[in-house]
Amino acid sequence: MTAQSASRRVVTNIALSLDGRYARPDNPLDMGWVMPYAVTDVARDHLTSLWQTATTALLGRVNAEGFLGFWPTVIGAEGADPRDEGFAKWLVDTDKVVLSTTLDDAPWERTTLVDKPTAEAVADLKTTEGGDILVLSSASVIKALLAADMVDRLALTVFPVFLGGGPRLFDDGLPEGRWKLMSQSAGDHGTLALVYDRVR
Repeated sequence: MTAQSASRRVVTNIALSLDGRYARPDNPLDMGWVMPYAVTDVARDHLTSLWQTATTALLGRVNAEGFLGFWPTVIGAEGADPRDEGFAKWLVDTDKVVLSTTLDDAPWERTTLVDKPTAEAVADLKTTEGGDILVLSSASVIKALLAADMVDRLALTVFPVFLGGGPRLFDDGLPEGRWKLMSQSAGDHGTLALVYDRVR
């Protein structure tokens, strides 16, 4: 096995509206548009398939604060879906890398703060041992990795809503490239889960 084939896979996961946005134009932190669809079987099974092969979670600071503030509360919560609880336990127990220029100390266990460009941080991670490096919904991190052509697996959940504005995931000027559809599933509520692998 060559060093290249043995290197860790970079997997990015994010939810998009049907018009290609990942956040509302007026309030980027309002994820109310996601919630009706994030709790569908398709979305939950999609996320489960991604974290089960990952040994590192990579997040930007804002997403880290949101994810790590909420998900640990799911563990042991009455009526929690086992898939949600499984993800929450994985997130707490796995190694986490948070990209931040402002935090001095990580308020979360098993967390390393990194203050360097995204592509550089991920290049460093890829030289270490482990499973997939899973980027969890951190749009700024995913955009930087797409621009650097460092995404090996692109996982998307597409929800059947138009946000009518707001930031797009795919900016003009991305490197040309082909992607192979590895899996697709559709749910009762119109949620699509799509997984593409980069063809190199």
